[in-house]
Amino acid sequence: MHAYRAALLNFADDGSARYEEDGLLVVGPDAAGRKVIRAAGAYGALAANYPGIAVTHLPGRILAPGFIDLHVHFPQTDVIGSPAEGLLPWLEDYTFPHEARFADHAYAVEMAEVFLDELLRNGVTSALAFCTSHPHSVDALMEASERRGLRMMAGKVLQDRHSPDGVRDDTEQSLLDTEALIRRWHGRSRLGYAITPRFAPSCSEAQLRGAGDLAASHPDVWIQSHVAENKEEIRWARELFPAARSYLSIYQDFGLMRERAIYAHCIHFDDEDRALMRDTGAAAAVSPTSNLFLGSGFFDYEGALRVGFRFGLASDVGGGTSFSPFHTMLAAYYVGREGQTKPGISLGPQHLWWQHTAGAAEALGLSGVIGNLRPGCEADFLVLDPQATPLLARKVRNARNLDELLFSLIVLGDDRVVEQVVVDGVSTSRGGASAA
Repeated sequence: MHAYRAALLNFADDGSARYEEDGLLVVGPDAAGRKVIRAAGAYGALAANYPGIAVTHLPGRILAPGFIDLHVHFPQTDVIGSPAEGLLPWLEDYTFPHEARFADHAYAVEMAEVFLDELLRNGVTSALAFCTSHPHSVDALMEASERRGLRMMAGKVLQDRHSPDGVRDDTEQSLLDTEALIRRWHGRSRLGYAITPRFAPSCSEAQLRGAGDLAASHPDVWIQSHVAENKEEIRWARELFPAARSYLSIYQDFGLMRERAIYAHCIHFDDEDRALMRDTGAAAAVSPTSNLFLGSGFFDYEGALRVGFRFGLASDVGGGTSFSPFHTMLAAYYVGREGQTKPGISLGPQHLWWQHTAGAAEALGLSGVIGNLRPGCEADFLVLDPQATPLLARKVRNARNLDELLFSLIVLGDDRVVEQVVVDGVSTSRGGASAA
């Protein structure tokens, strides 16, 4: 076992943050040999319980849970910052041509390393990721994630229509490939598979039906897709599936709404859609930098909280403009203030941070496993330097309470705040290599 002494940030069951100015975090193996949090709390209360244990002292630092990215496109790393008039032109002009390059296995392997370096540099220790329609893109990401000890959930994109050559797949083969990838990767090390229809308009009824059959056969895998992001996209989906009550209900009609189903965006919803999310246990991946960048709209936090369905934060790189959870949390704050159907709500800094950690874990069905620093959680955590920049240091010194401290980090923080990343109990450099 090993212990770390620093300030300690974690979350209670109600989503509120708990902060110990002088905390102790003890990491060690559980009965199955996994590296987990053995104890977390005030140094004065815990230190005597662990005589002789090696302690790393980190004065002035904060230990916090590793961030979770609920929706990110691994093959779109180089698409960040590509200008377009909106979602559909952006897909046609940038995304599909770039994803076609992943037909080259060597390129997929190279980009997997770049992608994981960026996640870790920004303090993201778990992610739910889209790959491309090429099965070896999943292999490349999973192999690299396993080597680094990351908890990664990912899947091959399904898109057998309304897609250009180079990314369009074959219906029957795409389902056979998905089944094979589930058997190869799901539950191996810290990896999980996600059945991944790109979005309903890109999939034939036969492909969606097959995806639903696979989901029924493998109830512990994840499901991920997009829904209700853009009004033109919604119009298109309704034309293609005229019998469906709404865009979201298309997925329900094909057996793709359940626990561990994560739908990105969920912007243009009515209360029936929100109730369907709640009643099936599905969750929304809120992607504020992407929605702002592509002009798609605003996630309705008021509606989500009122009806009561799960949600968490996501970068949505490359429509999203940053891998940084700090940038994503700040954008979510803007959306909460300005983007509601009713008068705006002010999302507090504790709630924003919860959305990217323990709340995202809850959305994934992984509460008590990742996203927190409580006994039994896997040992993924960050060493944060609240004095990483002069202005941030000045602001933090003047913080009168926890909300002001956390909000200072959200507004002024970036990857420079992430001093060290610990993944599965092993300290890494911010680029992902094991630290000496």
